[in-house]
Amino acid sequence: MTARKKGIPRYFEIVRDITAAIRGGRLAPGDVVPSENDLIGAYGVSNTTARKALEDLERAGRVQRVKGKGTYVCDSRVDRSVTRILGFTQNMVEAGREPSTKLLSAKVHREGRDLTLNGRRYVLAGPLCEIKRLRLADGIPMMIETRHVSERLCPGIHRKDLEGSLYDIYEREFGLQLARIDQRVSAVIINGKELGFPGISGLIPAFHVEGVTFCAKELVLELEESVYRGDMYRFSVRAMR
Repeated sequence: MTARKKGIPRYFEIVRDITAAIRGGRLAPGDVVPSENDLIGAYGVSNTTARKALEDLERAGRVQRVKGKGTYVCDSRVDRSVTRILGFTQNMVEAGREPSTKLLSAKVHREGRDLTLNGRRYVLAGPLCEIKRLRLADGIPMMIETRHVSERLCPGIHRKDLEGSLYDIYEREFGLQLARIDQRVSAVIINGKELGFPGISGLIPAFHVEGVTFCAKELVLELEESVYRGDMYRFSVRAMR
């Protein structure tokens, strides 16, 4: 229980504390949330206040109340399709969430980079812009991405507003159409605090994604290295025969 601030309704304190526990991983999907009686004892509130807090959490999609059993943390993971060219912004909008971005850094490098995927080496010639961003949904940190973007194809991109969709910038500012994305997804365990996820401490499951984005059949536009929170994402694949 966090320190109480004067003027804040008691039910809101409960909502804030439980939401913080879910975001920080102290309450995981499927975990039991404190009952009305537990909240009454911990916060010294009435049953009406405790019930209102749980109702607000349920309306926000954080928890699910099961009659006769208790209240459980909802599975809030977002489905990420690996069979579509789908930017973070559109992915979150389709999932009914509010996307936002925090630009961590944008640096221009004269030298190029390369990445090997599935036994094939891809080269992105310099100069390039290294863009590191924290992506959030409903204010919750979801992923940290580092993209190396061709300055030859996107001259001056480091001076653009990089807290929106890069895919929109490619198309609107530089007239580039994305043709293909090759990616490799690996399951990893990371230290959330060391990597830079705010409010996330200790070890958490994650997806490490490496990718190459093409704006023509074999014209490399960007190289990507991203870390997606494993407790907030599911990757889905569609295979046809």
